[in-house]
Amino acid sequence: MNLKQTYFYSIFWPRLKRNKLALFGGAVVLALFLLSMIAPLVAPYDPSAINAWKVLSPPSWQHWFGTDELGRDVLSRVLYGARVSLKVGFVAVGIAVSIGTVVGLISGYFSGLVDSALMRLVDIMLCFPAFFLILAIITFLEPSIWYIMMVIGLTGWMGVARLVRAETLSIREMDYVLAARCIGCSNSRIIFRHILPNAVSPVLVSATLGIAGAILTESALSFLGIGVQPPTPSWGNILTSGKDYIEFAWWLSLFPGLAILVTVLSYNLLGEGIRDALDPRIKR
Repeated sequence: MNLKQTYFYSIFWPRLKRNKLALFGGAVVLALFLLSMIAPLVAPYDPSAINAWKVLSPPSWQHWFGTDELGRDVLSRVLYGARVSLKVGFVAVGIAVSIGTVVGLISGYFSGLVDSALMRLVDIMLCFPAFFLILAIITFLEPSIWYIMMVIGLTGWMGVARLVRAETLSIREMDYVLAARCIGCSNSRIIFRHILPNAVSPVLVSATLGIAGAILTESALSFLGIGVQPPTPSWGNILTSGKDYIEFAWWLSLFPGLAILVTVLSYNLLGEGIRDALDPRIKR
């Protein structure tokens, strides 16, 4: 068993396991992920199938979450919408984490003029309200799930860059990094072989919390009509169709809203638990 495995089994996992809220969040996240993967198998109906005889039917044994204004089964649409929302979350955060990690590593390792230039870029990006910047960019692009993922990722890397930079500034002064310099290791080898593995903790926490933020952003964009376009179901556009019937078809807003609430809360609980488990200053 190597050092990383020893750390996981002797320190990280026991501390995370004692955090019941984090375990609950992780269990919900895993369940949602599995449900989204097997949505074609567990969804009771085709999410795009229109049934004029079942328009705005309330929850029943045939349609557990009721039907929408076109007679489509809301449960099936929520299950398929989970696939869209989780895909956006993972891909967007993957883009943001990749950019932020590289920028933070380069900025923290080389410091000086490189650090100043990159950090001023981060400051400029942070000056713009993220959601309004996304709105402005999406408005000029054709509505597409791929554009949404790219734009959310390209506007969400600044926090990761700052975290990784802070870790890199401290790690680069460690003895093993100085030893690697002395034996002639290249900068790229030192950065990606010696510094990156030891700076991954804040990245992991930021990625977990970032998925929740990306899901919220996608839902908000879809709710405003510039995100995922019908007939592709997403939690945001299901809510959009429900707002016009909220007085007498409450289920159209309740169930996708609960899906967003539970998913975002679960990711936040898991992220907070991972952060506490990785923080040596917290004694448990």
